[in-house]
Amino acid sequence: MIDAATAFAEPLILTVAPNGAYKKRADHGALPVTPEHLADTAKRCLDAGAAMIHMHVRADDERHSLDPAAYRLATDTVRRAVGKELVIQITTEAAQVYAPDEQVASVMAVSPEAVSVGLREVAVGPEADARVARLFSWLARERIMTQVILYDTADVAQWQSYRQRGVVPEAPWFLLFVLGRYTAGQTSLPADLLPFLAADDRTYPWAMCAFGKHEHACAAAAAALGGHARVGFENNLYLKDGSIAPDNAALVRQAAQAGLDCGRRLATADDVRRRFG
Repeated sequence: MIDAATAFAEPLILTVAPNGAYKKRADHGALPVTPEHLADTAKRCLDAGAAMIHMHVRADDERHSLDPAAYRLATDTVRRAVGKELVIQITTEAAQVYAPDEQVASVMAVSPEAVSVGLREVAVGPEADARVARLFSWLARERIMTQVILYDTADVAQWQSYRQRGVVPEAPWFLLFVLGRYTAGQTSLPADLLPFLAADDRTYPWAMCAFGKHEHACAAAAAALGGHARVGFENNLYLKDGSIAPDNAALVRQAAQAGLDCGRRLATADDVRRRFG
């Protein structure tokens, strides 16, 4: 178990989620949809305090894609911009397009440095346990830095059950608590963290992401409670003062300041690799 003092002493990992699966350039002109856009955003967010980028790729019409070739191109383009100074995390998100086996096949084809996996999206149907065992055993064996996305306390219980039953092996997993996904209007408050923290067994480090205008307050609460934070246009376009953010870097910058105000050092990409590699 990770006690509160140990968690608070860890450097704060800030991840930027700059685009997501659904928003388009029409929603905000600074939303990155091409590899070149992602590279520029990555550099700006690195300078603002991010240690990791949670990266979606898009088809030519800006639709969500899990195409391995698109992931490899985007990764190479971002690497040219930031070198190894950011951890590049891809996603297996279905976005109502991809079946569970397609999600698994995509991440295995890419073999990325880091990936986020929505547990409820791959733990589907009669083959759920076998699929989860195959995916997570492969991720652990390949030493791919993995963030497990949990949307509610039922997901937390499912995750713990998989570990207790040996479906998921022990490895340096990283949890992501998603706040506000299933609320009216997709809005979040810092108090939404409390049920997750009550249900979590504190075996692994955790981060949060939050939908809506209170993303910053939720990120600040996570920093104060020894967690980590993911911010960006994927879930929120607003600064803490209620104005539209000019770009993703502005959201990262204010989260970084909140962490520093709490006495947390900002993590570097190498800190993240040492913690989860």
